Amino acid sequence: MLDLLRQRGIRSERVLAAMNKVPRHLFVESALQSKAYEDHALPIAGGQTISQPFMVAKMTELLEVGPNDRVLEIGAGSGYQTAVLSYVAGRVLAIERISELARSAQQVLISLGIHNASVKCFDGTIGWSEFAPYRGILVAAGGPEIPKSLCDQLAEGGNLVIPIGPHEKQELIRVHRTATGFVEENHGPCVFVPLIGRYGWEN
Repeated sequence: MLDLLRQRGIRSERVLAAMNKVPRHLFVESALQSKAYEDHALPIAGGQTISQPFMVAKMTELLEVGPNDRVLEIGAGSGYQTAVLSYVAGRVLAIERISELARSAQQVLISLGIHNASVKCFDGTIGWSEFAPYRGILVAAGGPEIPKSLCDQLAEGGNLVIPIGPHEKQELIRVHRTATGFVEENHGPCVFVPLIGRYGWEN
């Protein structure tokens, strides 16, 4: 997988090392484990998906976080992206709106000895203000617009990475917070499940 990620442009050795450490097959159903290391998304419970490895690596790289940084993840799903983030950041606070997935994700993380990541079940579009500000915020679901609630919880110098656009077709946007405001960059097309919540889609 690492050769494929390098060929597709992933340059961060820390991100590549994290991708190499996380056993992706543990985050999918047993019937799909044989496909776990192929570079495409796979279905998980609740009508959700586990993102393709390349997209996980790309979004992690775009965050530009280090071992002393706190990261917020929205849409933890089965916990795969959470696990990858746990190896590049100091602390990961993850939110998943489907309780079954949140419980399962936390259990798998603990089984892997990952203790710097926590998964909580509630509306991720609101954020998690208790631990703000965050050096990085990663949203693994596509929203209609960038939630102000998440921008408000981003630290100066930090990055928010989020898919924005209609269902089935989004653009991957990175929002960088400066001393004077926010700068947006477009990092190309992507496809994610809808971001459901108060500051996302209704369904």
